[in-house]
Amino acid sequence: MTTDPSTGAGVVLFSMVSEHVALVTLNRPDKRNAVNAAMAAAMEQIVTRTEADPNIRCVVLTSCDARVFCAGADLSAVASGTGAGMQTKAGGFAGFVYAQRSKPWIASVEGMSLAGGCEICLACDLIVASKNASFGLPEVKRGLMAMAGGLHRLVAQLPRNVALEIIATGEQMEAVRAHAYGMVNRLVEPGQTLNAACDIAETIAKNAPLAVQYSLAAARASTMLTEVQARNVVGELFAKLRETEDYKEGPRAFVEKRLPVWKGR
Repeated sequence: MTTDPSTGAGVVLFSMVSEHVALVTLNRPDKRNAVNAAMAAAMEQIVTRTEADPNIRCVVLTSCDARVFCAGADLSAVASGTGAGMQTKAGGFAGFVYAQRSKPWIASVEGMSLAGGCEICLACDLIVASKNASFGLPEVKRGLMAMAGGLHRLVAQLPRNVALEIIATGEQMEAVRAHAYGMVNRLVEPGQTLNAACDIAETIAKNAPLAVQYSLAAARASTMLTEVQARNVVGELFAKLRETEDYKEGPRAFVEKRLPVWKGR
């Protein structure tokens, strides 16, 4: 946990909700979880921690405030010239959006997720949102551009014209609409996103961890490759998977009619 020098409070909280599922909570309610240097440093540390811990198989990212997931960059820090720390070398904005991650992250979104906050959601692998949630890239309203992955990721996840509308107008998109277009995986009643996100995380955590990680790696890479290149990546990762204990354990458990015991190796 990293503290905010201005308040002494932990700006990002980390806990384990079960044996294999971690919970990360953005915790600057007085600033609508706007990202400052302390939050970026904390997120980078947490990404490193979750990647290094073989016991963690899935991570849920949520907010301490049901009214807002994250309002983006702390513009007061930008205005005062102290905003450089919002970018980290390993993770980019918020220490997260460009971080190298092998494990799945699920965004649990209540309320508004704007600017860099929306980009944090887009950097996650799955999004669970409440019906009162909304997403947006309002940077153009302030003479800025969304520079933390939102421009290319939004176009990748939404129909082109819909994405361009959101980008050019700077207006918010309701979660109901985002769900209809497939950007949001699950749409739930307000107050239920964390439970729903954790349910998905537990389902993922029951699977062979390396099989999940290699499958996600192949799927992520395929968006930027030709079909032949993507097939080669899948083949390379499958060859690595075949050398693991879990690859042998899955079929053995099936034959023996028991639950598999995954080792993550």
